[in-house]
Amino acid sequence: MGSKRDRVTPTEGAGQSESIEKFKDNVRRTTDICFLMSFVIFFIALVCFLGYCIYYGDTLRVINGYDNCGHVCGTPDVLRRDMNCYKRGQFPTGPYHIVLRSSANEIDRVCVANCSEYEGYREFFTRCIPQRSTAAVDSFFSKTGLTNLFDEVSEDFQLYWREFVYLCLIAFGFSILILVLFRFLVGLVVWIVLVAVVLICIAGTIFLWVLWHRSKLSNGTTLPDAVSISDSGNTTFFLAMSIVASIVTVSVILILIVMRKRIQLVVQLFKESGKAITAMPALLFQPIVTFVTLAGAVSVWLYFSLWIESSGVLTREPSNVYYYEKDVWMKLTRWYNLFSMFWSSQFIIGCQHMVIAGAVSKWYFTRDKKKLNSPVVNSAYNLARYHLGSVALGSFLIAIVQFARVLLKLLEKSLKGRKGKCAECTFKCCQCCLYCFEKILKYLSRNAYIEVAIHGYSFCRAGKQAFKLLTSNVLRVAAINSVGDFVLFLGKVTVVAATVLIGINMLQDKPGVHHIWVPVTIAALFAYFVAHCFLTVYEMTIDTIFLCFCEDCEMNDGISRPYYMSRGLMEFVENSNKALELDVSKRKGNAWQSDQSCDQAV
Repeated sequence: MGSKRDRVTPTEGAGQSESIEKFKDNVRRTTDICFLMSFVIFFIALVCFLGYCIYYGDTLRVINGYDNCGHVCGTPDVLRRDMNCYKRGQFPTGPYHIVLRSSANEIDRVCVANCSEYEGYREFFTRCIPQRSTAAVDSFFSKTGLTNLFDEVSEDFQLYWREFVYLCLIAFGFSILILVLFRFLVGLVVWIVLVAVVLICIAGTIFLWVLWHRSKLSNGTTLPDAVSISDSGNTTFFLAMSIVASIVTVSVILILIVMRKRIQLVVQLFKESGKAITAMPALLFQPIVTFVTLAGAVSVWLYFSLWIESSGVLTREPSNVYYYEKDVWMKLTRWYNLFSMFWSSQFIIGCQHMVIAGAVSKWYFTRDKKKLNSPVVNSAYNLARYHLGSVALGSFLIAIVQFARVLLKLLEKSLKGRKGKCAECTFKCCQCCLYCFEKILKYLSRNAYIEVAIHGYSFCRAGKQAFKLLTSNVLRVAAINSVGDFVLFLGKVTVVAATVLIGINMLQDKPGVHHIWVPVTIAALFAYFVAHCFLTVYEMTIDTIFLCFCEDCEMNDGISRPYYMSRGLMEFVENSNKALELDVSKRKGNAWQSDQSCDQAV
């Protein structure tokens, strides 16, 4: 914990109203400005590299293709640098590009007016592709009875597009309903899930012991209505599995008994998160803004990639064939652009985390919840004004790990067929380690963003504080990340399952529908996306309230320094009885006068 002078603390002293807030935005300072400048300079450099590629590029080279002489198919301008490049001076004007491979494995690129000029080829946009691919597709669909699949699916959507829209609205409604259930019935849901897990473990253990008993009795014999197993090795296997299942079942039961109070804390955090989202419904629109921004960023990246891949300097091979060769800067721009996509996408996601964390933490540290004064807008302002550099640093660290994973995967692919079992195992271990490290880094970054939103710390200092709080409350963290995440996952599954069942009942009796699974599957994907967006906000809200709860416990004692937490959360802290008594007295209007008299006495 930093000194009182360094952090953003509530105003103290006599004469203050009960709406004392944790946030004093006027004392915040810009954090990690160097990384914000690095972020801006990075993308300015990207623009310079792209300008170089655009100067030597032409997107039609990728879209339409070009022939052996470097001429882009379907364009009127024909390169006349080498008259011997084309046979008998016949310059191509055909819009279709075809790639032919000779018996000597030489590639011949030709622009043609019609793909039917070459036997066994058909048109596909601006390309001529082998006819056998169509035959393979037709063969597959004919075996499954799905001839003319795309025409039939298009016809289905024309007939029943209203039902598809209804399914999307139903998915949206079920997502809202799940949030309401989490708000009021989360305790029942959590304990039903935990009891179900215990019952499944007990039933599985009993079943394995029954199998072992039958296996032991039927070893070498045949019993009616029993599992006939003559191999004694299977009996040993069932015995080992039964012992392991018994240990797991006993461990699960003991863990639930030991962590029952912490599981109650998870339930209370769900309830508090529901209150926060109800007080700030604008939080539910954050995933939509993030999705639109991410879609725009990916579209820009694809457009830039098209220019990069089309760039090159016209070069002639000894065989009198021209191609566009990329120099070192163009190849560097390709990797530079890939890293920019990783960094920008994580930056956008980090901004969403920061906005949610700022709004929820302000809600938590505001005593009078009726005087929040646009917390989402204020959080977005704090992000843009003070903490973009912290988000740039956190997203940069994650992007480095993602980029390293891509490089390792490409290296593994380049060595395919030339590496032994040991090297293959090493690559898989490295990928696994990087994957785990990325997940841990994302989790720590999210909690660091919460600390930045609460105190106005820099990213490194916030990460250190978050790590300290998480390690000092490791059992609570384990309960939240296991029980809480599993409940949220069940919420997503519930929305998808309900949407699919309603869709099947809605469409199965409709006349003329060819493939009911297509609209139902698309509606299920949409339902999962909507549920994921809503519950992601819920997950971030839970994490924020938990860290605010830990900070509240560390800074205050509930007596001389009153807690900001609700009465429901006070049950999970020390001095809870005294704190609750004080809270009751404050509700009667006596606590604030008592605090003022204490301040005057001091």
